[in-house]
Amino acid sequence: MQKIAVIGTGYVGLVSGTCFAEIGNRIICCDIDETKIASLRRGIVPIYEPGLKELIDKNTAAGRLLFTSDVGAAIEASDIVYIAVGTPMSETGEADMKYVKDVARKIGEHLNGYKIIVNKSTVPVGTGELVRQIVSNHRKYPSVHFDVVSNPEFLREGSAISDCMNMDRAVIGSSSDKASKAIADLHAPFGTRIYLTDLESAEMIKYAANAFLATKISFINAIANICERVGADVVQVSEGMGLDSRIGGKFLQAGIGYGGSCFPKDTFALAHIADQSGYDFELLKAVIRTNDKQRLIVTDKLKQAIGTIEGKRIAVLGLAFKPHTDDMRYAPSLTIVPEIVQLGASVSAFDPIATETAKPLLPESVRYCGTVEEALEGCDACVILTEWPEIVGMDLTRAKRLMNATVLIDGRNCISPLSVQQHGFTYHSVGRRPVNVVGSGLHTANF
Repeated sequence: MQKIAVIGTGYVGLVSGTCFAEIGNRIICCDIDETKIASLRRGIVPIYEPGLKELIDKNTAAGRLLFTSDVGAAIEASDIVYIAVGTPMSETGEADMKYVKDVARKIGEHLNGYKIIVNKSTVPVGTGELVRQIVSNHRKYPSVHFDVVSNPEFLREGSAISDCMNMDRAVIGSSSDKASKAIADLHAPFGTRIYLTDLESAEMIKYAANAFLATKISFINAIANICERVGADVVQVSEGMGLDSRIGGKFLQAGIGYGGSCFPKDTFALAHIADQSGYDFELLKAVIRTNDKQRLIVTDKLKQAIGTIEGKRIAVLGLAFKPHTDDMRYAPSLTIVPEIVQLGASVSAFDPIATETAKPLLPESVRYCGTVEEALEGCDACVILTEWPEIVGMDLTRAKRLMNATVLIDGRNCISPLSVQQHGFTYHSVGRRPVNVVGSGLHTANF
């Protein structure tokens, strides 16, 4: 059993700390936000992640998981200290390192014995050395030694518990064999592949992996836009591409682009790192531009389907950037909903989890509904922005009765074209032929 402090109780820190406790370690999750710590002690989890609350409750009851706002005491009581604070995107696109630097100073001030300091936050290349310097400069006892490790996270929101408990690899970067072995041993109960490397390479692996996945998404979205122009079906195209073992089918689902806490921030950060190193990463910048433009196709399709948007009532189904999370960071809805409102429409929105998170971020005029049916009632068109099960599985017969006009804009390609055709909807998706579009000759499609 290892004694571990996890500094930062955001998404990464809370999930990682809880999973480390689940495999038998003593974890102190700490945060300077006393209100958040008080809530966690009462069993109130500040983020939505399936299975997380149950796992927190289990491990706090077992005494393996503790919460405190006394960061210094947590550091002193632990042998391994994980840095899991936020690195938000700054105005220039680079990662804001303020919180990482603050934690490094705090660790230095409370370094009372040998410790392994692990960067879990997504940080620019060179951060490991920066943390080493800050800790060294703030040590009370220069004779006390420590090592720094980079152990980036690869968690997907909505499936983070499974991703951590069944991780496909643990990347561990350090110049210390002793520290690398200790963190490798820590991960042994997960039964994962261990990849040992140097600090800088581990830091780059995280950015490179996210940037590559973002590139796949923007690429298939660009292909989808071409498919619409030439009459091809992007779903069939992506499936055919994915059969190639060199390509694979993951992250080749066309839609309205990526969002969330990782891809937007990390692509901008890597582009900034490249600029700072003297390399113009044109490919990655094109990925970012493609993603920004992609979400705008929703309103273009809406105009195409109903003409003037002003005065119309639009149902928006899904607000979070992806299903099974309440995360609204860089969600397409943050661009699309204000644009619909600005064009003069009224919006009735439904999201099963993210409503309260979304309210302060969207126009005040938005009406929030408790069910899909409530959002659809009396609307002139429906726009799908998140593929929640409640939305994918909605009753199209009932939806047709509730709506004023049967226009459906599917930004996630999550509804069957054959099904909407049979129900008489005018249907636009991404990279596929429209269905039942009056006057276009496209009353039917081949499926």
